[in-house]
Amino acid sequence: GGWRRAPQHLRSAAAGWDLRGGARAPGEKVLFWPCFLCASSSEFSADLGRATSEIMCSRQASVLGWCFLLLHMAHGVTGGLPCIRKYFGRDSIVCVCNSTYCDTHDPVSLPPVGSFIKYESSKSGNRLAPSRGVFQDRTVTPDLVLVLETTEQYQTVKGFGGSVTDAACINILSLTPATQNNLLRSYFSEDGIEYNMIRTPMGSCDFSTRPYSYADWPEDYELEKFSLAMEDLKMKIPVIQRAKAMSKKPISLLASPWTSPIWMKTNNDWKGRGFLKGEAGSKIHKAWANYFVRFLDEYAKYNLTFWAITAENEPTAGMIANYPFQCLGFTPEQQRDFIAFDLGPALANSSHKDIRLIILDDNRVQLPHWAKVVLSEDSEARRYIHGIGLHWYLDFIAPIEDTVAPTHQLFPDYFLLFTEACTGSLFWEQAVVLGSWDRGNRYSRSILANLNQNVIGWVDWNLALDLEGGPNWVKNYVDSPIIVDVGSDTFYKQPMFYHMAHFSKFIPEGSQRIGLSIVQRYGTCGLEHVALIRPDGAAVVIILNQTGKTISFGLSDKVGLIEAEIPPNSIQTYLWKRE
Repeated sequence: GGWRRAPQHLRSAAAGWDLRGGARAPGEKVLFWPCFLCASSSEFSADLGRATSEIMCSRQASVLGWCFLLLHMAHGVTGGLPCIRKYFGRDSIVCVCNSTYCDTHDPVSLPPVGSFIKYESSKSGNRLAPSRGVFQDRTVTPDLVLVLETTEQYQTVKGFGGSVTDAACINILSLTPATQNNLLRSYFSEDGIEYNMIRTPMGSCDFSTRPYSYADWPEDYELEKFSLAMEDLKMKIPVIQRAKAMSKKPISLLASPWTSPIWMKTNNDWKGRGFLKGEAGSKIHKAWANYFVRFLDEYAKYNLTFWAITAENEPTAGMIANYPFQCLGFTPEQQRDFIAFDLGPALANSSHKDIRLIILDDNRVQLPHWAKVVLSEDSEARRYIHGIGLHWYLDFIAPIEDTVAPTHQLFPDYFLLFTEACTGSLFWEQAVVLGSWDRGNRYSRSILANLNQNVIGWVDWNLALDLEGGPNWVKNYVDSPIIVDVGSDTFYKQPMFYHMAHFSKFIPEGSQRIGLSIVQRYGTCGLEHVALIRPDGAAVVIILNQTGKTISFGLSDKVGLIEAEIPPNSIQTYLWKRE
C-alpha cells in the first residue's frame, strides 16, 4: 500500500538498502517501506501495521521507529513509541529493542468523565494500541452486555511482576548499558509496563550456572561463614536496585529458597530426594531458619527490604527421587512444624518481624490439603503465616474451582499469591517459541482465572532469557516474555510481555476486584474478563477474546454504556473515571 506512494528517491534507496545496516544482496528480502503520503489516518494505520515485516535492530531501525512516532503524532495518535515488528512466522510477532530504540507506553492518563480509553493487543499485531471513546445512552442495548456490580467487592490486589534470577541477570548484563536500561525500563518505568513485584531466589536455582548456597561449610551451625555469593553482589542486587530506581511505584520484593546447604540435607546433594536432617527444633532446623534471617540482614545492607518470603520453593520436588535440580523436601506436616518451632520464631525475633511468610509456593494440585494441614486450628504455625503461594505447572490436572476456590473459602484471612509461571517447561514443548500469541493467551487466561478466584497478584518467572531459554545449569530451558539476542545487542518483547502489560500497567496496588455480571439475549459469552476499581476511583475492565471471530458487546456502568467490539485473538483493557 505505502510502497506505491513512496517518493522515487526513497523507493530507490530502499531497493538497495535494508534495515540491518548495509547493501542488500540480489534476491534478499527488504523491509516494506511505510506510507509517507497516506490520505487518511485509517489508511495510515493500515500501512503502518504492514510496514515492519523483516527487521533487525540497527541504527536504521531506530530511525524508522522515530519516523513512525512522528507519523503517529501527525495523525493525532498517542501512546508512546511504536513497536518495531519482527516476524517469526505469519502471526508470530515480537517487538525489537536495542540501545537506541525501544517501544514505550505513555503513563496512564484518565480521560474526562463520560469518556473512556481502551488499550488493545492482538495476534494480528497491535501492542497496547490506545484509542478513546465516549459513553452512550442506554437506548440501544447490545446482545451481550457486561455490567459492573460495584456492591460486589472481593480481594485487594497486591500487584504483578517477574523474577530476577541469575540467568535473567546474566542476560540483562550481557547487553550494552543503554540496551540494559531499555530492557529494565520496559518492565519497571512509567513508560514501560510498571511491574511492582520482584521475586528472587535465596541462593541458587536451576536458572543459575552452578549450584551454591551462602553457607557451604559443613557444621557451621552458627553461620559464622555465611556470605552472599558473587551472583548476588555483582548481578541480582545491582539489577534490583536499578529496577527500584526506575520505578515511580514502590516495588515489593519476594524471596524463595530452592535448597539448604547440602550438609544440612539427608542426601548430601543439591538435587534428588532430600530433607533437612533431624526433626523440627533440632540444631540443623534452627540453623536453616537463621539462614533466612541472615539473608534478609545481608540484603538490607544494600537497602533492599523484602515484603515477603516463602518457606520453600516447591517443597514437593524434594520428595521426588532423582529430581534434576536444587530442591528441599517438606511434607505439609514437616513444613508446619518447621515454621512453628524454627522459622516462625526466628523471623518474629529478628528485625524482619513484619515480613510476610508464605507457605506452599508450589502447584495448586496440593490444595486445599496442604493448607488444611499447615493452617489447621491446632497448628502453632498459623500465627506466623500470612499467605499461600501458587505455581501453574500442573494446572491442567487441578481445576481452580477444586483447589484455589475451596482454599479461600476455608482460609479467607490468608492471601493467595501466584508466585511462578513460565511456558515451554513441559517435556513435549519447545523451550522458546518467538512471537507465540498462544503463550501470551495462556498468561492472560491464568491471570484472569486467578484474579476471579481471589488471588491478589501474579508473578512471572525469569525476566529475560537467551535464545535457547537459559542459561540453566541442568539445561531445563523455558520461555520468557523477553528474549535476549546477545550477539546483536538486541532483545525481543514477546506477546507474553504485552499480555502481562494489560494487567500490570493498569491495575495498581490497592485496586479492588468487583463483580461483573453478564446479560445476554442468546448464545454464550465467549469472552473472559475481570473488573476492578482502582485506588483513584477509576474503573478498569480487562477482556480476553481467544476465539477466531469478532465479538460485539457492551460495558455498562453508572456513567453509561460503552458499545464495543473485540477482534479475534485479542485482549483489551478499558479505563474510565466514574465520577
